[in-house]
Amino acid sequence: MATLSDAKRVVVKIGSALLVDRSTGTLRASWLHALAEDVAWLKGMGKDVILVSSGSIALGRGALGLPSQDLPLEQSQAAAAVGQIRLARAYEEALAPHDITTAQVLVTLEDSENRRRYLNSRATLETLIGLGVVPIVNENDTIATDEIRYGDNDRLAAQVAVTVGADALILLSDVDGFYTANPVLDPSARRYDQIDVITPEIEAMAGDGVSGLSKGGMITKLLAAKMATAAGCAMAITEGSPDNPLKMLETGAACTWFTAQDDPHLARKRWIAAMKTRGVLAVDAGAAKALLNGNSLLPAGILHIEGDFGRGDPLAILGPDGRKLGQGLSRYTSEEAAAIRGCQSSEIEAILGYAGRAAVIHRDDMAL
Repeated sequence: MATLSDAKRVVVKIGSALLVDRSTGTLRASWLHALAEDVAWLKGMGKDVILVSSGSIALGRGALGLPSQDLPLEQSQAAAAVGQIRLARAYEEALAPHDITTAQVLVTLEDSENRRRYLNSRATLETLIGLGVVPIVNENDTIATDEIRYGDNDRLAAQVAVTVGADALILLSDVDGFYTANPVLDPSARRYDQIDVITPEIEAMAGDGVSGLSKGGMITKLLAAKMATAAGCAMAITEGSPDNPLKMLETGAACTWFTAQDDPHLARKRWIAAMKTRGVLAVDAGAAKALLNGNSLLPAGILHIEGDFGRGDPLAILGPDGRKLGQGLSRYTSEEAAAIRGCQSSEIEAILGYAGRAAVIHRDDMAL
């Protein structure tokens, strides 16, 4: 069975019902400070941690004195705008005593569906993680309308886990795992300790949530598990309301682990390799050798460019003998790539008139 100790990169999803007191609409500060202890504990073991947090609308609703029932879109977005700044401040204040720097990252569904935005989001998150920062990710409820919403943070957390190549996703929930039926309605329901394959029978057992503040029910958690495990990320559902829920998970708290179906790095490479290419980059012998040694593709090594492509589009990479070395996702448009072809990375800004990325295709976005 998977454990937190085995993971190198962990995404933790925190629901509104855990962060915000449902009767007062105020932050559960003591619980959040206990969670911060857990984050510091994971960081102390050398693990990367990303938090996907609900709570902005719930906090804003309380601050504005809005009713507890469903709000019109405009009021929800206003509540989110007020709540987001409170949520970010709360995480900053909770983690600062542990010498942990936080960053707020607000996303919409478009950011994962559009390859250009996806690459930008991924690059930002990777840079933050590399600097030792704990990103706090939330859906940008202030601007997201129904057609560009995830709609629940379970699937958002799974998408973040896939984006950053996490090997563990923890859903801190108001239930302690996945059951054969809703345990509130069926006392005979049995909790699974581990699920290796999500079968149609497992899917049929999923029901809607009963939490007043949580939007995502067990169906959304199962969809998150399918997305995460297919990308090589194990996922756990566990009760999040006690203090230090992550330490409790590691020491045997009730939960359900969904087994990863692949290594996250290999799963991403296979995803890139399966894409239909939109263009071609031919590289010189030096670049070909560098790629095979695990390096990124720099503009200096590009000999020839074919196709009309945009940022984020998949491109075939050909060696000097014309044979295909692999393919990867471009960080430049075809026009930009043509302009910087054969140049040093230090010359990119002078040529394009704005600062660009050093690599045309980063090694993490490449399958050879």
